[in-house]
Amino acid sequence: GFGLGLVAAPVLTMLEPGLMPGAIQVVNLAMPLFTLAVEWRRVEWRGVGFALLGRVPGSAIGAVIIVYTSIYARSIFVAVMVLAAVVLTARALGVPRTGLTITSAGFVSGVTGTATGIGGPPIALVYQSAKGPQIRATLAMFFCLSALQSLAILALVDELPARAVATGAALVVPMVLGFLASGPLRRYLDGGKARTAVLVVATASALALIVQNVVMGSP
Repeated sequence: GFGLGLVAAPVLTMLEPGLMPGAIQVVNLAMPLFTLAVEWRRVEWRGVGFALLGRVPGSAIGAVIIVYTSIYARSIFVAVMVLAAVVLTARALGVPRTGLTITSAGFVSGVTGTATGIGGPPIALVYQSAKGPQIRATLAMFFCLSALQSLAILALVDELPARAVATGAALVVPMVLGFLASGPLRRYLDGGKARTAVLVVATASALALIVQNVVMGSP
C-alpha cells in the first residue's frame, strides 16, 4: 500500500512536476479495481459514505491550492506529505474509527489527494487496525471514487493536461506488472524489513525533492 503515494509520487514529481497530480491519480484510479473485481460485495458503504462526505469539501480546498500555488510550491507540498505519511506509518498511531474520524480523514484526504496525489495515508490511518476483505474492499472503493473525484476537479479547473493523463495511463502497465509480482514475492520478503526499506526510500525521495526545489533552486 506504500508504492504509489510514498514512492511513485515523489519520484515522478522530481522527474516531471508538471505531470502531477494528474498522472498519479490515473494510476490511483486503476489500482483499486483489482481488489474490487474480487471483493466488491464486501464494501462497507457506511464508511465510504462518511469518507466521501469529508472528501468533497477537502477536494475543493485542494483545487484552490492547485490553482493559486506555483508548481514548485506544490512539489514541496508533495515532499512534506510524504514525510508526514512516513512519520504516521512508522509510529502506527491508534485512531478510533467513528463517523467523525472517518469524515475528518476523508476531508484531509481530499485536500492532499487533489493537491498532491497523496490522499491514502489519512484514511488508511483510521482503518489500520481493521482486517479482512471488508476493509480492503472499503478502502479500494474509497480510493477509486476519490481518484475519479480528483480527476474531475482537476479537469474542471484546467489542471489536467492531456500529457498527464497519457503518462498515467502508461504507468498503469508497470503498476499491473508490480501487482502481479507482489503475490509470489510476498512469501520471500520479511514484512518488517520490507516496510522499513520502503519508509527509508520514501524519506530519501522526499528529502531529495526538497533539495531539488529549495536548496538547488531547480526550475
